[in-house]
Amino acid sequence: MNIVEISQKRYTTKHYDKTKKIPQDKIEQLLTVLRNSPSSVNSQPWHFYVIDNEAAKNKILPAIADFNQPRVTGSSHTIVFCIKTPLDEAHLVNLLNQEEKDGRLPSAELKASQDQGRRYFVNLNSKTPESQQCWEGKQAYIALGQLLFAAAAIGVDSTAIEGYDSAKMDEILDLKSKGLKSVVVATLGYRAQDDGNAHRPKSRLPKDQIFTFL
Repeated sequence: MNIVEISQKRYTTKHYDKTKKIPQDKIEQLLTVLRNSPSSVNSQPWHFYVIDNEAAKNKILPAIADFNQPRVTGSSHTIVFCIKTPLDEAHLVNLLNQEEKDGRLPSAELKASQDQGRRYFVNLNSKTPESQQCWEGKQAYIALGQLLFAAAAIGVDSTAIEGYDSAKMDEILDLKSKGLKSVVVATLGYRAQDDGNAHRPKSRLPKDQIFTFL
């Protein structure tokens, strides 16, 4: 299947078959995609909570809007996307050390340049805690897009969920004490046979309304 076919076939799953579990090798593929997701200046300002059992699903369920709860209970896996609050010095140092360890910074000059460039963009987007979180959230949504497309590419259905109480989720997972904040949730699994959304035609605005070629 080519990328256009994947984009045409992928849809937001409304009802999952809770008897079907995603094989571990496919989960590992999807977690690798999340880990490899691009972010501005390789900031990687995220942390992901992976929920794959009934006890954990029930734990977060009070934070999920009523109409979205079946997407969590019926899914094979649910992932809570979090950002760092704040994006602090320790994280910047950790990033730089990891890049050096991975061989991306073969010289002291390149290491200093990478650190300086990243700090410039972090500072540019950190005038207030809110502006920093907004910028980090954009990076998390890049990872979300990567996950949704990758899941479709390997035959896994998905749902992006913004219909949840972020403050309640943060409380349930004790995120504040960990320097984290939830920004979006995604569920993964296999569609139920009666999932009506699977049979509805895709609807998108025509090309001439969304593309301008200069």
